[in-house]
Amino acid sequence: MITQDKFIEIYCIADDFCKEFDQEIQKHQLPSTSEHRKRNRPSRLSDSEMITILIGFHFGTFRNFKHYYLFYVRSHLKADFPDLLSYNRFIELESRLFVPFALFLKLVCFGECTGITYVDSTKVSVCHNKRIKNNKVFKGLAEVGKSTMGWYFGFKLHLICNEKGELLNFCLTKANIDDRNQGVWESLSKDLFGKLYGDKGYISATLFESLFCDGVHLVTGIRSNMKNKLMSFRDKVLLRKRSVIETINDELKNICHLEHSRHRGTANFLINILATLAAYSFFPKKPSINFEREQTKQLTLFG
Repeated sequence: MITQDKFIEIYCIADDFCKEFDQEIQKHQLPSTSEHRKRNRPSRLSDSEMITILIGFHFGTFRNFKHYYLFYVRSHLKADFPDLLSYNRFIELESRLFVPFALFLKLVCFGECTGITYVDSTKVSVCHNKRIKNNKVFKGLAEVGKSTMGWYFGFKLHLICNEKGELLNFCLTKANIDDRNQGVWESLSKDLFGKLYGDKGYISATLFESLFCDGVHLVTGIRSNMKNKLMSFRDKVLLRKRSVIETINDELKNICHLEHSRHRGTANFLINILATLAAYSFFPKKPSINFEREQTKQLTLFG
């Protein structure tokens, strides 16, 4: 369960970020004329307070956000959040957090590439398979896809992490998008370098060449019908440590409640994903591996 000290820590970090974000927004705003003047009255509950409440839910104690907000936040955290809104009003205002929340996740919560990176994707189903045809919330957005657990209706979350268990980047696609899709990797491979370890689903000569030209060496296993290729002992050991990112996927689903079927809007569905990833980044313990670094200039590019 999240402690009060953790709430304070998250709020301080989020509040500092939101203040800098608001200052940058004001610098780039166009001056409003008297004819088109808009109201700019601040909300009773600040963006940083809403972000803190959303992140706190995903620490695993509660399964239902409404129960969490009504019976925990409003009852036990009233002194910390004196200007709380009603539950319905809070849900209505969630969508305005998308831009600052996404930047907060990218600039504050994510780690840095260390040269050893793991990639994997996980399913995000939005309803039971029996209710696929009746789903109206994600009609025209979600698709039917297949994972190792079978067929499902929803989306696919692509994640990249380093050996410390820190998330580096993510990409959300429809369920029927292949893991080797070029558009996905244009988003995921930014600021990456060194070795990238993935499962057999990432075997692709085209993907390997495009990543190698950008200074990233993709390392995967081989299928039973493929010829064996030489691989260093170090790469074999690190490839077997893919449990790092698989454990992250497990924690996102079983602790942070990434996946559920109670979504009533696409905007809040996206906010739920951002809050889930942000909550994981504040976990005191993350899956990681220890090893001795090897100094190499193999991927050095000369212009």
